[in-house]
Amino acid sequence: MRNIIRITFIFTLVFILGACSKKAKEQNTQCEHSEERAEIEHIYRFGICIDSLDVNEYQIKSGDNLSKIYSDFGFSGREIDRIVKASSNLLPPKSLLPGTKYYSFTTQEDTLPKITNIVFARSKTDFVVIDLTADSIKADTFKKPVTIKRKYSEGTVETCLWDAIVASGTDPIIALKLSDIYAWQIDFFGIQKGDAFKVIYDAAYIDDTIPLNVESVEGAIFTHNKKDYIAVPFVQDDARIFFDENGNSLRRAFLKSPLDFFRITSKFTNSRYHPVLKRYRPHHGVDYAAPVGTPVKTIGDGVVIDKGFQKNGGGYYLKIKHNSVYTTTYMHLSRYAKGIQKGSRVKQGEVVAYVGSTGLSTGPHLDFRVHKNGTPINPLTMEAPADIPVKPELSDSFMIVKQGILNEIAFFNTVVNDTTQLLAGNN
Repeated sequence: MRNIIRITFIFTLVFILGACSKKAKEQNTQCEHSEERAEIEHIYRFGICIDSLDVNEYQIKSGDNLSKIYSDFGFSGREIDRIVKASSNLLPPKSLLPGTKYYSFTTQEDTLPKITNIVFARSKTDFVVIDLTADSIKADTFKKPVTIKRKYSEGTVETCLWDAIVASGTDPIIALKLSDIYAWQIDFFGIQKGDAFKVIYDAAYIDDTIPLNVESVEGAIFTHNKKDYIAVPFVQDDARIFFDENGNSLRRAFLKSPLDFFRITSKFTNSRYHPVLKRYRPHHGVDYAAPVGTPVKTIGDGVVIDKGFQKNGGGYYLKIKHNSVYTTTYMHLSRYAKGIQKGSRVKQGEVVAYVGSTGLSTGPHLDFRVHKNGTPINPLTMEAPADIPVKPELSDSFMIVKQGILNEIAFFNTVVNDTTQLLAGNN
């Protein structure tokens, strides 16, 4: 009896130990599989897992349409109709311009590969995703995430601002943004060697690495003729305005110039040799050389009071009254902007006409004139009143913002200088 009990106990013990060992092995196996699963990183594109899919990229060519694209993929007429109907509200035919990219996602089966998704780009960030995996075709939008990064750039002008910004490795659009910000303080036709800039700005990136665009300038110092011009963005009355270090608006009643980035060929003078008439006479304006068709902007808000043609003078011209004191005239135009008529109200910076060579002109240029109380004045030296400054009740907030921007520029400048010195030392 004792032996039976002893044998039973031994078998029970062996069974228990075996079960525990099996369970332990199963747990270890599960842990190993869990670790393997944790190590797997699925790859996604446009929100689609492409671990087992082939992705092909195409471009829409001239003459392509949705029916042709789907037909080239091998879809039947009935299938094409279903796909077009499912995506028509997100993918109108007019949006399919030549050069637009689209993608196919295909299974990797050897016997019968099947298209599971088709994606069309609507912009660099927006896409239409067509899902063909279910019985009912679905179309939805996918937006690539955009990351905003704070950037800094500085440089010194050798030839022109554009070249200086390109040389610094910065998006050249910054040149246009700086010219807009400082349009009332700096004549960008008069930029000279030795002028310099320091600018902090926010740039947008796709997938955290692909540059998209420059979102905004967040502060700048522009040195022109050895004078520093500080630009501080500050929100006042729900408007984002650039102010100088003293809280005065950088915006003026008038722009410095009616054109962007073109050279001056003749300045304001009481005695200029006329190249066509071959005699000296006053030239109470500024000539800007520019290609035919270059947009001409009004330098301030106002009303068009005259529009016409002078065969033996200014050719096609336009005259704008800004207030009771100032009037501007734009001459030798090739044509007018759409809707510009006598009596039209225009806003500062609005395109009102285009450069030409009409009238007494030896080549395409704009003859720009300003009259103050009926008397011609030099557009390059006139002082226009500033817009509203920072309000007294907001001055403390403005000072905090300003100091933060100046500190940030100083920090970036130090980093750049230290890096430059370090590289120079290594060389």
